[in-house]
Amino acid sequence: QTQLLGVLLAAASNFLISVSLNIQKCAHLRLACQTEPKPYYMSKLWWCGITLLGLGEVGNFTAYGFAPIALVAPLGCVSVIGSAFISVLFLKKTMRAADILGGTLTVTGTYLLVTFAPNVPQELTARRVQNYLVSWPFLVYLISGIIIFCILLYFYKRKAVKHIVVLLMMVALLASLTVIAVKAVASMITLSAKGKMQLTYPVFYIMIVLMAISCAFQVKFLNQAMHLYKVTAVVPINFVFFTTSAIISGVIFYREFQSAALLSVFMFLFGCLLSFLGVFVIARNKKEEHVQIPFIDYGHIPGQKLTGKIQPDSHISCYGTLNNEDDSVKSQS
Repeated sequence: QTQLLGVLLAAASNFLISVSLNIQKCAHLRLACQTEPKPYYMSKLWWCGITLLGLGEVGNFTAYGFAPIALVAPLGCVSVIGSAFISVLFLKKTMRAADILGGTLTVTGTYLLVTFAPNVPQELTARRVQNYLVSWPFLVYLISGIIIFCILLYFYKRKAVKHIVVLLMMVALLASLTVIAVKAVASMITLSAKGKMQLTYPVFYIMIVLMAISCAFQVKFLNQAMHLYKVTAVVPINFVFFTTSAIISGVIFYREFQSAALLSVFMFLFGCLLSFLGVFVIARNKKEEHVQIPFIDYGHIPGQKLTGKIQPDSHISCYGTLNNEDDSVKSQS
């Protein structure tokens, strides 16, 4: 029952996050259509979306206290599939065949995930978390992760390699530490609420610091990827990397598949594969909407005909001036 509560909480929270993101997008589009656009933070609709986003993230955080990482992390696909279908209502988008196919694959994969997820009813006390921190499997995993992260960071900083895989690999490595810390903090808070005080142990505050630092750098590299690449490319790859790293960290740190049957492990991984495939199908060939910035189009002056380029290019050095070699522009000037 406790694990089922965590599943329902994670699914509802991710659905709430998808609703909030669509509400925020709707608010931005409405503001862009106004003759005198206001700042987005003055929009009640935008604040409604932010509030729902906060509630969704709190629900996700709480879900880690009731269910294994290997079950909560893949349920992030609910946000992706929910966003695809909710955008039809909020943003008046058309439903594509790829959305229906991807949604079917994702729902099937989610069902297999929930059915064959590891069932590990263990109390994550502060002492147990301390023992896990100094266990040799986690220490080997931590050292390996630090070495890989440093190599990727070297190529990112020194060699200016900003490939999407490099950026999202660093995000995934940080996310693996984040979910470990979130699971520990959420579980210790849950036990404390039940009367078994765990907040007096130093490991609780160590995990909070680890969670905050890893989240901050995770957001930094994810924003860099969002700036350089399309959302339709970042979302599915980040989902796959994040889910894989979260499952691996749960298996190594919390030993979630320690007593699972081979068939259950296979069906769980197959469910993950279907969820990954569904997310890629939904995101594939999906057009991104850009807010149009109005500018004066001199080509629509009555009685004038102009084929030259008027809107200046922001990447050239003479931004704000007209090209000298354009004779038609000179004549219009």
